[in-house]
Amino acid sequence: MELVKVGEKTYYIQNATNIGIYKISDKDIYFIDTGNDKDAGKKILKLVTEQGWNVKGIINTHSHADHIGGNKVIQDRTGCVILASSIERAFTEFPELEPSFLYGSYPFKELRNKSLQAKASVVTPLENHLPEGLEVFSLKGHSFDMIGIKTSDDVYFLADAIFSEETIMKYHFFFIYDVREYLNTLNILKTLKGKLFIPAHCEATTDISSLIALNEKKIEEVLHKIYEICAKPMTFEEILKYFFDEYHLDMNVNQFVLVGSTIKSYLSYLQEEQKICYEFKNNKMLWKQTSVEKEKAIYG
Repeated sequence: MELVKVGEKTYYIQNATNIGIYKISDKDIYFIDTGNDKDAGKKILKLVTEQGWNVKGIINTHSHADHIGGNKVIQDRTGCVILASSIERAFTEFPELEPSFLYGSYPFKELRNKSLQAKASVVTPLENHLPEGLEVFSLKGHSFDMIGIKTSDDVYFLADAIFSEETIMKYHFFFIYDVREYLNTLNILKTLKGKLFIPAHCEATTDISSLIALNEKKIEEVLHKIYEICAKPMTFEEILKYFFDEYHLDMNVNQFVLVGSTIKSYLSYLQEEQKICYEFKNNKMLWKQTSVEKEKAIYG
C-alpha cells in the first residue's frame, strides 16, 4: 500500500481497491471506502496512524464487500462514524443481503465468503452528515445507489463507475445491477471536469474519456451478442454458458452469481428496449428476439 498526496487535504492509498482520505483538520481524517477485508482495514489504519492522524469517519461509496471490508475493524478500534446512502446503508449494516440478493435466495455456505459478504458495521445516514469540503454525486448502475465523492481539491473518487482495460480484457464482464443507469452514469462522467479522477480499480488519471469509451464499447458488445444468440430461443443457463465459453472464463461460485446477475441485468435492459422477449415452453423460460425486431431486420 502506498499513500499518495493529490491535494492540500486529499490523499489516496493505492490498493486493489483504491481508498480515499480527506483531512478535515490537521489530525483528523475521513476514509472513502476501506478495502476488501479486515486485513486491508488493519493495514490502512496502521498507515494513517503512523502519520499521526485520527480516523473520524468512513464514507462508503457503495456496499460491495471490497469497499466495506475494513469497516468493522476500523470502527471497532476507533469508534468512528460510518456514512452511507439509502439502500447501500442497509446492505452495509446487514451484509448477508449481498449474497442473498446475488443468488436470489438463501445463499449456501460457499457463497457466504468474504468476497461477497463483509462484516456488519454500524452505519449513519449520509444525509446532513457529510464533512465540509466534500460533495456527493450519484453514480447509479453498478450498485443500487452508488455515489462518488468530489473533494475541495477538485479530486473525484469514482468508485466502480468505470473499469480498467486490464479488467475488461481479462473478465469481459464487470458487475452491473442496472444497465440503463450504468450508461447514464457514463454519460454523467463525460461532463465532469476536475484535476484528478480516482476510480476504485484503475490508476488515478487526469483524463477518463478513453476509459469511458472502453466501458461503453464492452457493454455494447455484450448487448449485441445477447441479441444475436437470442435469434434462437435460449434459456438463461444456455446464455450464461455461451459467455463463459465465448470469453474463455472459468466458472466458480462467485463468478456464477456475479456474471449471472449481470447477464440478467442485460436481459432486463434488452427486454425493456423491446429487442428481446421471453416465453415459457415445456416448463422452461426462453429468451428470444422480438417479432418487431425480426421484421425490422427483414424489411429495414
